[in-house]
Amino acid sequence: MNHLIQILIRHGYSLLFIGVLGEQLGLPLPAELLLMAAGAAAGGGQLNFSFAFLLAIIACLLSDILWYEVGRRRGNAVLSMLCRISFNPDSCVRRTVDIFSRHGARSLLAAKFLPGVNTIAPPLAGILRMSLSPFLLFDALGAGIWVGTFLGAGYLFSGQIEEIAALSMRLGSWLGGILLGGLAAYLGWKYVNRWRFLKQLRIARITPEELKKKMDSAEDLMILDVRHALEFEADPYTIAGALRLPLEKLEKEPPAIPRDREIILYCN
Repeated sequence: MNHLIQILIRHGYSLLFIGVLGEQLGLPLPAELLLMAAGAAAGGGQLNFSFAFLLAIIACLLSDILWYEVGRRRGNAVLSMLCRISFNPDSCVRRTVDIFSRHGARSLLAAKFLPGVNTIAPPLAGILRMSLSPFLLFDALGAGIWVGTFLGAGYLFSGQIEEIAALSMRLGSWLGGILLGGLAAYLGWKYVNRWRFLKQLRIARITPEELKKKMDSAEDLMILDVRHALEFEADPYTIAGALRLPLEKLEKEPPAIPRDREIILYCN
């Protein structure tokens, strides 16, 4: 952390701005760590706290407005892309959609603290045609809470952060090896889970062309459109003859689904 603080002092505010902007765009950058280091530097008088706070919020807003416009113009295609690179492709959209359906624009106040939701929330707001004014208002407030939390923590505990940094320097390569080993184990575990999920998905999946052939040959099928209401609102087209049954309703009040017919689920 001490080394990071020195880098921040040397390169000024540009590193903080680029780091926060890149992380909000989806790059694997340690924005929270940068904010805490900037706060610690501000606590030592090397950086201006107010200017760092404003700069980080501007970086958040630039990224989120870009994602909002991409979502508004490209629709569900952008969510499909984000899911493909997500470590949790089975829940990356539904979790965000559920939060949006319960809290609306207010969900942006906490989105930046939730992994996955942080990146998906702005394009989803565009897909759902949320008005720009409430999006900017709640997104700016959420960015302020997020930036203020980590920047303020670094400022308030700047002395303790420097002590931790000095201890880590004394531990040297042993601490680095432990941290890198833990990170590698975590990423490996997530990758294995993702691979197992994708393997199951390939086995259970049916292509649109295969479904069309089954329908043309008059096979006895039951097609359930289990998309969330907000997903359906963003893309209000469904398969001819499909029964609209959102997944959350299916989980809470399972209907009497016939067991003697092939069931096809249509989801995002």
